[in-house]
Amino acid sequence: MCVNELKKSFNQLSPTTGFLVGFIGAVLILCTIGFFVLLGFIMKGKINLESGSLASNNNAANNAIKAANPATAPTAAQGGKNQLTEPAGTVVPISSRDHVRGSGELTLIEYSDFECPYCKNFHETMKQVMEEYKGKIKWAYRHYPLNFHANAQKEAEASECAYELGGHEKFWSFADKIYERTTSNGAGFALADLPKLAGEIGLNKASFTNCLDSGKNKDFVSQQLKDGSAAGVSGTPGTILIDAKGNKEIIKGAYPIDLMKQIIDAALKR
Repeated sequence: MCVNELKKSFNQLSPTTGFLVGFIGAVLILCTIGFFVLLGFIMKGKINLESGSLASNNNAANNAIKAANPATAPTAAQGGKNQLTEPAGTVVPISSRDHVRGSGELTLIEYSDFECPYCKNFHETMKQVMEEYKGKIKWAYRHYPLNFHANAQKEAEASECAYELGGHEKFWSFADKIYERTTSNGAGFALADLPKLAGEIGLNKASFTNCLDSGKNKDFVSQQLKDGSAAGVSGTPGTILIDAKGNKEIIKGAYPIDLMKQIIDAALKR
């Protein structure tokens, strides 16, 4: 039907009927416009809500990462310079009980967690550091098992059983194997496989199992965690650098080799 025919038909209606038809048409048009306006507000609100939820989830994930590894890269200090270290707190001196690799004028005391993925990477970095600075650095390993890594505490105790049965050499062999094989993030190496690992490095499996089951090293590991916190460690890895003059600094995070070399070179020049 063309426009002229519609017009003609409308003109033939009585005034009352024409008014009602026009009124109903106007109401329908307004309702249609209102529907699309309301739909637009609903969609906008949904998008904002989803954006807010996404931001909240991202913040939660970032906070979890920071707890495990508070500084994977240096933070910017005032003046635009990179702040690679911070002053350390109270540091327990190195003793014959500490597991130490290498020797030299610089000491690096690493507080670490066998189930931390950043510690796994940093372990390889530290082995590279020890190769490149042979005769200049001694590396001490201490425990800092995070409570949200389910197997970390028991693995730390297991490493001390390896030390008890085979000395510092077996401790380091055990630690190297754990980091080599764990997939990290809490339970990356099965606790049931710890005796088998001990056997692989030449330890008596029965004696190792008895030591581990006894829980005799629990307090020792817990004390090292407390000592680390007193030194300024708040996540893993946390490494205390002590230079030839006795100055103590803390390196918070799994820095890559190039940044570690910057820190070490600066300390060696002091």
